[in-house]
Amino acid sequence: MTKFFIQNFGCRATQADGAALQGLLERQGLAEASEARGADLVVLNTCTVTASADDDVRKSIHRVHRENPAARILVTGCYAQRAPEELAAIPGVEWVVGNSHKTRIPELISLVHAPATDSSAPYHGQIHVGDIFAPTAFLSAPVDDAFGDRSRPNLKIQDGCSNVCTFCIIPAVRGRNRSMPVEQVLEQVRSLALNYPEIVLTGINLGRWGRESGFRADDRMRLVDLLRLVLRETEVQRLRISSVEPMDFSDELLELMASTERICRHVHAPLQTASDSVLKRMKRRYRVRHYEDRLRRAHGLLPEAAFGADVMTGFPGETDEEFRQTYDFIERLPFTYLHVFTYSLRPGTPAAAMPQVPAAVRKERTRILRELGAKQNLAFRRAQMGRTLSAVTLDNGTALTTNYLSVELNAPTAPSRLIQVTLGQPTARGVAEARPFPLFTAVQP
Repeated sequence: MTKFFIQNFGCRATQADGAALQGLLERQGLAEASEARGADLVVLNTCTVTASADDDVRKSIHRVHRENPAARILVTGCYAQRAPEELAAIPGVEWVVGNSHKTRIPELISLVHAPATDSSAPYHGQIHVGDIFAPTAFLSAPVDDAFGDRSRPNLKIQDGCSNVCTFCIIPAVRGRNRSMPVEQVLEQVRSLALNYPEIVLTGINLGRWGRESGFRADDRMRLVDLLRLVLRETEVQRLRISSVEPMDFSDELLELMASTERICRHVHAPLQTASDSVLKRMKRRYRVRHYEDRLRRAHGLLPEAAFGADVMTGFPGETDEEFRQTYDFIERLPFTYLHVFTYSLRPGTPAAAMPQVPAAVRKERTRILRELGAKQNLAFRRAQMGRTLSAVTLDNGTALTTNYLSVELNAPTAPSRLIQVTLGQPTARGVAEARPFPLFTAVQP
């Protein structure tokens, strides 16, 4: 076995795991293949946040086995942790390795990479899954942007989640909150800052960085303290903070963001719903008034920032009135984009046993909120016309402003540079989602 190929599914945290795994395999003496067809080992690093994510994984396994029947297939990640037997039964799968054992993959591979000493040792369908809540190593490496751009690396500095949201499978497949050590964060940022003007800090529950028991002797260190340290002790030009739970957007954190141009004008706080009764059934740790307080505080300090939210439609038992509460809340607050997704039943979660909203109703509610998000996003883009903003150039002829607007440059510009852009006429294509929209722009000298 000499060549490997890793296919990552899902979130930026999964991509960070995949990048770290790539490094581990290369140090084991394996070489990366450019595609699955040319690999001896194919690693599928999976997501399981929705039923469609599971379906994508199964289809990919069948495709790899069909197109490269000689390849050994290893399935790892969140789906592997959740349903190992299900994956091990698929033809072509030789190993199923949960997140609990992901750091041991090179060791497992070496057992068949080395010359065989026991021809009777079985490997087909091996399952390596253990207690995800046991102490595990922090696995992470910087990865390219999720949209395919190679100009904005994502650095995962936190993993796992200790919340108990009734709809979410993630704590069961990633374990409790874990943080990248301070020294490692600084080392990674220093290295990345040599080549990239903007670094995105990510995690499963980023706002909980440093909050686990025993993380440091000084257990008062929080995300805001880490950011101050990074700004003081590294040369990074700009940090972008990815999704942070609403109650972790403290006044102290928001004030730090407002005090420096080295942190992007971008606030993303998951909402899920704006109905207190639904939030209670979800076991979310805030109520609508709390979320509104945090968002309005952020808007007061950062009036030109991007404000985004994840919103779920069709949570079990969601009534027309509860959905209307969410719609009205979003309509009256200064959101600039939405990531709207439809509730997906996850086996083993408390919500799976609750009365389900019909699929057609869920789908229609998703459509309605996406249209609302598109309307608010277009209004935000129109309000930005004529402004001159800092932006990082990407490798596809566009740039991304500090407040999360994608711009089409009217002059060739090298990637990975911070420039000033003047925003022109907004385009009207697409539906507002987590990805920003293009604007036409003029590059300033």
